[in-house]
Amino acid sequence: MHPTLNDLPEKTRKKMIALLNARLADATDLAGQAKQAHWSVRGPVFIALHELFDKVYEEAEEFKDLMAERVAQLGGVAEGTIRLAAKNSSLAEYPTRLVDGQDHCQQLAKALAAFAKGTRRAIDECSEADDMATSDLFTEITRDADKMLWFVEAHLHAKR
Repeated sequence: MHPTLNDLPEKTRKKMIALLNARLADATDLAGQAKQAHWSVRGPVFIALHELFDKVYEEAEEFKDLMAERVAQLGGVAEGTIRLAAKNSSLAEYPTRLVDGQDHCQQLAKALAAFAKGTRRAIDECSEADDMATSDLFTEITRDADKMLWFVEAHLHAKR
């Protein structure tokens, strides 16, 4: 760890760094899955979904930046490479052969829900460790992930 005057106990900082890096892997995977959907979607509502999936990607990129910067603030090293994300992500593999917009919405909704579930658990872990700043960061990320899930799921209620 890097030296810091951050007053959280070192044991807490190490735990938070590990937690943040685990969720960083998920966010990196989520961003890639959103881009896969963005590039691959076809169908009558193509442009709406194409733009929505790009918005999900942008949000996931913001999640990554917030978590990686918090790792640095705590004296850690962000583990944000694609290779580490592939190795450490808890998200299910995204099927690359999808083209139908509804199928992409279903898959991306599952990924967003799983991501939000992981960040919700992280809120509790941070609270138990008395790191309210990291808990607040995960609360912000969860709120935005839930909003993206809502946007994607709205398309699943359309009649085919």
